[in-house]
Amino acid sequence: MTARLYLQPIGFASGPQAEEGGAIRLAGSMTYASRFALSVRDNGQVTHRRVFAVAEAASALAEPGGDLAAQAERQWANLQRVHAPLQLGSRTVRLDQPQVMGVLNVTPDSFSDGGKFLERPEDGRDHAAAMLEKGAAIIDIGGESTRPGGAATWEGDEIERVIPAVEYCAAMGAAISVDTRRAGVLDAALAKGAHMANDVSALRYDPRSLELVANAGCPVVLMHAPGSGDDLHEGSGNYSDVVTDVFDMLAAQRARAIEGGVAEDRIVLDPGIGFGKSLADNLALINALPLFHALGSPLVLGVSRKRMIGALSHEEPAHERLGGSIALAIKGMDAGVHLLRVHDVAATVQARNVWRGLRDAALTDFSQLP
Repeated sequence: MTARLYLQPIGFASGPQAEEGGAIRLAGSMTYASRFALSVRDNGQVTHRRVFAVAEAASALAEPGGDLAAQAERQWANLQRVHAPLQLGSRTVRLDQPQVMGVLNVTPDSFSDGGKFLERPEDGRDHAAAMLEKGAAIIDIGGESTRPGGAATWEGDEIERVIPAVEYCAAMGAAISVDTRRAGVLDAALAKGAHMANDVSALRYDPRSLELVANAGCPVVLMHAPGSGDDLHEGSGNYSDVVTDVFDMLAAQRARAIEGGVAEDRIVLDPGIGFGKSLADNLALINALPLFHALGSPLVLGVSRKRMIGALSHEEPAHERLGGSIALAIKGMDAGVHLLRVHDVAATVQARNVWRGLRDAALTDFSQLP
């Protein structure tokens, strides 16, 4: 195994003035980092580690030497990369503050809504309109349940579920993402007005998907899941270190997509919370979210109403997990995540707006200056 380097922000500031300029803006977000941990892993062992401040960056990045130093320089640049807005039809989704993706599930077995948006399209339409009115920047439409133990969906059935939802969301002028791992579904959805692919298999499941996304030029979310076949959760728990394993897989799939013709600025990454991961794995990934900026792409976090919330709090059912969902969304915002995929748009947008107010106030607070 070749030695690999990881550059993780570990200390944060309210703004650069709080550290007298000794903080960097993470990935064009509203989060600032002032201390970093550089580590090298080889054959599953940490062989080098250094914690440093911004003023020490030059020496810390050069210290590993050779190709590792080059990796460090690239990751340091990626941590500071400002990401261009996503152009989704007539809508421009800026990535300089956290944005909300509203979930619209049109499956018969959705864990969050029980399938009502599939059975009653008028309810799905009303729900999409309400999410847009409450501040969702993107509507993410999904026609297949990918929860553990869920059966794979036939492509024709998924198209029949997804296309009506795409059509009524397009009629509203929404920015539309399609949560699918099948090229036929994505192709049909793009033809009806969708703008973005959200592939839980990172374009691995369907051999047609990579070429389709490259040719369409649409933005694509590449998500981590251990399985590449029908069961995305297959291989759960087979991690030597879940954080660096997920980082390495996303780096590899990002490189594969670019090599396959997907423009680098069209790629968004998702660590895949809840997909083939234990509670401990999920917690480790969420605590390490700032590391993933070193990959060089915007980040999306999907933790809304997930099983881990119930596991941490009295096993509440999905519809009673709002508090935990908001707590995790705020954790994501603190980490500089660009897109939050959620079921409860109004509450999340309100939390985001208050969070942003605090950030704006901190940036204009000069009481700490001499």
